Amino acid sequence: MEKKSITSEKSTASRRDFVKAAAMTAAGFMIVPRHVLGGKGFIAPSDRLTIAGVGVGGKGTSDLSHFFQSGKADIAYLCDVDDRRAATSRTNFPKAKYYKDFREMFEKESKNFDAVSVSTPDHTHAVVAMAAMQLGKHVYVQKPMTHDIYEARKLTEAAAKYKVVTQMGNQGSSGDGVRTLHEWYDAGIIGDVDTVYIWTNRPIWPQGIPWPSEKPPVPKELDWDLWLGTAPKKDYVENLIPGSWRGWWDYGTGALGDLGCHLMEAPFRVLGLKYATDMQASVGSVFTAFGKRGIFPDSCPPSSHATLTFPKTPKTKGPVTMHWMDGGIKPERPEELGANELFGDGNSGILFVGSKGKMMASEYAANPRLLPLSKMQEVKVKQKFARVPGSADGHYAQWVEGCIAGYGKMELSSPFELAGPLTEAILGANLAIRGADMPKAREDGKGFTYPGSNMKMLWDAQNMKVTNFDEVNQFVRRNYRDGWSLGV
Repeated sequence: MEKKSITSEKSTASRRDFVKAAAMTAAGFMIVPRHVLGGKGFIAPSDRLTIAGVGVGGKGTSDLSHFFQSGKADIAYLCDVDDRRAATSRTNFPKAKYYKDFREMFEKESKNFDAVSVSTPDHTHAVVAMAAMQLGKHVYVQKPMTHDIYEARKLTEAAAKYKVVTQMGNQGSSGDGVRTLHEWYDAGIIGDVDTVYIWTNRPIWPQGIPWPSEKPPVPKELDWDLWLGTAPKKDYVENLIPGSWRGWWDYGTGALGDLGCHLMEAPFRVLGLKYATDMQASVGSVFTAFGKRGIFPDSCPPSSHATLTFPKTPKTKGPVTMHWMDGGIKPERPEELGANELFGDGNSGILFVGSKGKMMASEYAANPRLLPLSKMQEVKVKQKFARVPGSADGHYAQWVEGCIAGYGKMELSSPFELAGPLTEAILGANLAIRGADMPKAREDGKGFTYPGSNMKMLWDAQNMKVTNFDEVNQFVRRNYRDGWSLGV
């Protein structure tokens, strides 16, 4: 073997030292603030979130715009079954690739995006979100999180299994109002709460009506079969899109699904609620002739009053009764409220009844107030909970930041861990409403009775089952149309 000279070895060592030193010097130049490299306001690609939107019209339009306004999100893919509804988002994000079927988009593009925003009608929330989570994608899902209780439970489990960052679109959960209510309650200002009233003027779309008999042609821009998704096959009808689908059980979840997540979230957070033990309801009726009550099983009733009981929590001394009222029904005005003072916000509201006082808020838990209103000048409570930058509007940027940080790195306002049980309670109230509106033919053939309207439905949360009125359990988990599956 040829012996290397001392000079040769020294030269090699010198070259190695030079290369090593040069590399370290280069590394030193690279470890500088990112804004120095990219100029003021620059955000490195690794600190950006690439989003695919499914359902990009209406609420989807505003959701995507809010994500983009965070300054850290790129809207790279758009998907909608209706070209008409997608038009604004396609204009807003002209470089985004467009699909009609989310399954095709996921199959072809899943390596190219980080997260999915789901703003479809309620009946397809779960299948889109589950498919995204199974691909390891973070998800933002409009409220309610799902159409069925079973779906909510499975999505909650999936978020933990796949370790993805999740957020439901009830932006009031990021607002200052719910945090103020929480601080007042924890400070003992109103004592122990055992009753909560919630009300809304919804529905603002038709309910308590028969399914339309007309069969107009399907608009050329709409893929009707894809819009139906998991729901039973039906002919196209008008006035369902963009928003009136909310009043039909196959697609929507009524007034509760529309505003329940915005109004129930505050008592859930403040009182530490989770799963109800029972629920009952009464509903408004529509009479089509004198003495003849209309039976419209496809449609939500025009108004309802649902009552849920929650067991004692570490933050209450006993069970909590929650009243939900919609269709213009309101609870009795509290005696502490002046005759001309606004109850809630005029359309919706939340009222906590405590052993030492009451507190009230508007939709999204905004504008929290102590009753009587004069107490607002007297009570000063130290801030206990950090505020979300931007308050309710910051809900979107919070999710973007959470996704960039990674699973478990940042606290979010409405992750599925919290949003799942809240959604289950809302859909549980809907079980009682559907049960109260469910006719049973009389044995003599003369008309119908409504046995579900005269009972308290006992809820087995662990097994997701009403134990004393089996007729409503069919709504806990729907049968999907052939070709559709939750994938669990």
